[in-house]
Amino acid sequence: MKKGILFLLFIVSFQAQAQTFGRDPIINLENWDKQRVYWGYYLGMSYYDFKFEYNEPGKDILVDNGIGFNVGLIGDLRLFKHLNLRFEPGLTFNQRDLTFPGFANENDALREVKSTYIHFPLLLKFSATRTGNIRPFVIGGFATALNLSSNVNNKQDNSNNVFRMAKWTNYYEVGLGVDLYLEYFKFTPSLRGVFGMNDELIRDNDPNSLWTGNIASMKTRGVFLNFTFQ
Repeated sequence: MKKGILFLLFIVSFQAQAQTFGRDPIINLENWDKQRVYWGYYLGMSYYDFKFEYNEPGKDILVDNGIGFNVGLIGDLRLFKHLNLRFEPGLTFNQRDLTFPGFANENDALREVKSTYIHFPLLLKFSATRTGNIRPFVIGGFATALNLSSNVNNKQDNSNNVFRMAKWTNYYEVGLGVDLYLEYFKFTPSLRGVFGMNDELIRDNDPNSLWTGNIASMKTRGVFLNFTFQ
């Protein structure tokens, strides 16, 4: 009985996928892209890193990256048939562990950088011609982000185990994805690269600090994997 039910579910699922994405699919949400404005939300994962540049050659700062979480809203304005303007404000949580060279004590060398960003990207989405229920696209633009965990106003620094970053950061973003038109909504997986444009490091009070003295710039770079529902 169980095998028969599983086999039946498999056949139904296979037929549904064939109808949705096969050679001769049933067209879902046929007039969706004719809307002038529409809304949605996204959930996803983020992978953040730092790009360091140094004043003098030496050992690199090691970055241990964790997987973060991001969630946000989407506002989409259709400009032309293949071009949309999108605003995607969201909240991103992540952690990066930095290990600085030159320290014998692990507690002195290690800094846990926990960041909570409010992300404000303004993007242009270039979509290909829709084929059945599939429409690939590329996306790009600029963003600014508010780091709620920056410690920018803290008078203490790394000598007191306080790592400080700039409160606001600017980025450029590029990515690609595919719109999948399902029966009741549009589902969109997308992959996006995020690249910081400005130095985010707040230097220690001592200009010769072992933590920040040799850093010329510290910029965020990351990858977002988002799943959008509209």
